[in-house]
Amino acid sequence: MSKATVHRALRYVALAVALALQAAVPAAAGQTGEWRAYAADKASTKYTPLDQINADTVQDLRVVWRQSTIPDDTRQGNTMRAPGGSQNTPLMADGLIYISTALGMVAALDAATGQVVWFDAPPAREGQGTARGFATRGVAYWTDGSDARVLAVIGSRLVSLNAKTGARDPDFGDGGEVDLVQGYDDRTVNSFRWRSAPLVVNDVVVIGSAIGDIISATMPALKEMPPGDVRGFDVRTGEQLWIFHTIAREGEPGNETWLTGLNEDRASWEYTGNTNMWASPSADAELGYVYLPLSTPTGDYYGGHRPGDNLFAESLVCLDATTGERIWHFQAVHHGLWDYDFPAAPTLVDITVDGREVKAVAITSKQANTYVFDRVTGEPVWPIEERPVPRGDVPGEWYAATQPFPTKPPAYDQQGVTIDDLIDFTPELRDEAIAMLDDYVWGPFFTPPTLIDDRPGGTQGSLVVPGLVGGTDWNGAGVDPETGILYVPSVHSGTVVGLGRSEHPRSDVNWVMKGARHIPGPQGLPLFKPPYGRLVAIDLNAGTILWTVANGDGPRDHPAIRHLDLPPLGQGGRAAPLVTKTFVFLGEGANVGAAFLPPGSGGKMFRAYDKATGDVVWEMELPGGTTAAPMSYMVDQKQYIVVTVGWDDMPSEYVALALP
Repeated sequence: MSKATVHRALRYVALAVALALQAAVPAAAGQTGEWRAYAADKASTKYTPLDQINADTVQDLRVVWRQSTIPDDTRQGNTMRAPGGSQNTPLMADGLIYISTALGMVAALDAATGQVVWFDAPPAREGQGTARGFATRGVAYWTDGSDARVLAVIGSRLVSLNAKTGARDPDFGDGGEVDLVQGYDDRTVNSFRWRSAPLVVNDVVVIGSAIGDIISATMPALKEMPPGDVRGFDVRTGEQLWIFHTIAREGEPGNETWLTGLNEDRASWEYTGNTNMWASPSADAELGYVYLPLSTPTGDYYGGHRPGDNLFAESLVCLDATTGERIWHFQAVHHGLWDYDFPAAPTLVDITVDGREVKAVAITSKQANTYVFDRVTGEPVWPIEERPVPRGDVPGEWYAATQPFPTKPPAYDQQGVTIDDLIDFTPELRDEAIAMLDDYVWGPFFTPPTLIDDRPGGTQGSLVVPGLVGGTDWNGAGVDPETGILYVPSVHSGTVVGLGRSEHPRSDVNWVMKGARHIPGPQGLPLFKPPYGRLVAIDLNAGTILWTVANGDGPRDHPAIRHLDLPPLGQGGRAAPLVTKTFVFLGEGANVGAAFLPPGSGGKMFRAYDKATGDVVWEMELPGGTTAAPMSYMVDQKQYIVVTVGWDDMPSEYVALALP
């Protein structure tokens, strides 16, 4: 029997199992009032059909409980301050909320009160103590109808816990955990870290990686790094089932896109690393497919040591979840030089395009593009065109001649730099903005990084718009599966990227990012026009933008413009949506972890937007800005919304809202 035949047989078995489980397991989270996955469900919709909180009742929302992201009952004498910027989104199943804390443990809370029910204290390890400081964005929940488990990546360990008691699963790995440093092929990985939530699809736990990839002038910048491979594990035993090489190896499709550089004796695939999946994946359990959002290879802003298009970097990759076999892929950036990782889980939704039913997958991006595909075949729903892009002149660099541009939907934030993009609240501000451009290299979308020129009249790098935290980041999008409308938060943030020589004696790369920062504007205002934080509604059936609204006031009280009586300008903070039957709920983000974001980023307001118009229907000031994606559930016939909040002067906490 051929390998392909075996794979097909396994897929049919997996499908049969999945269908059987659908009959045995309670309905999906949204249908039961639960929230069983990081983004609500395996499709990453961030949607709940619950409607107890609606247009008639939303004004009555109140804070009903608060709980620290490191509850006192879990501390066991530890005095570590809860981080201000926890990005943990809880899960809820069978009346319990599941969280991971910065103390390196998982805890279960009572969904009605927020009180601790159980927690898992990680065992001390030689030379390590307790696994402190390993905060993650979330955990995974799995059940076969009789047994239920919570799975989490804590530090370098994948742990499996009994969902009712918190006890380690003795049949999983070694005493309930798997060492994730092990299991790679011929490339050594000395340490492992990953902050995103695992995904369980058809009894396979899919795990990404986050090999450190930020290279600056003072860090040991190395061209040889570990790979950011993706792996699948058996949910019951912890056995590693497969590994997907995010950098195509010899004999694998895509290997030819890793060329041999000048003065190199090896092809670049042999030593280049990263290409992480640092975000969570999504999955279609019926198809048995998992969808991987992948990131940039080693050297975010310089790729001279890795010539070629570099598959599967900055790609959306569809795998068979049972076997790890690649089904299809799409590369959004060839030979990435802009840190345009795919930073969030793709969204799966069924849509109707020109009368044709399409099982779609849509993925938003730092580029402010939305890429939409048939999730079965990988065919674009609307054409994606290869268009010429600017070439640079950094010595030793390799440049892709073209990049992919979606024809639909249109970009939902600024791309590239033109004079018309500059701030124009007053003629004086505009003149200052125009003069500031002389310090930089700027131009169309995909203008590449340039060398810093410290000579008189020299430029200080390139204006990269969107920047590394612009567009849509880890916060991702939400969708209404009944309408096919995608709700996308976006931050208008550009980055100055200048390259120079490394200052670290161990570095062996030609050029590194040097002096990257948020693009400054006149008098402390942004350089470009608002909105600086926005919420966009995209009709995936038509590929059109329905509306765009500013999210928050932004800098309209700045002394240079406060006399102008401006409308809201948008708050430049990363915030994630919650889509319900009637509203889109969205915060303004927090002011912690705001590197490369505009000054004054974040805000404490939390709002309900009308899904049809974008109008603000309700708002409330929370103790801090939102730092994670909100979630919603129902327990004891009451709907709750739980938001993770934090601020620079407060430890992060969970805030639960409900009706009286």
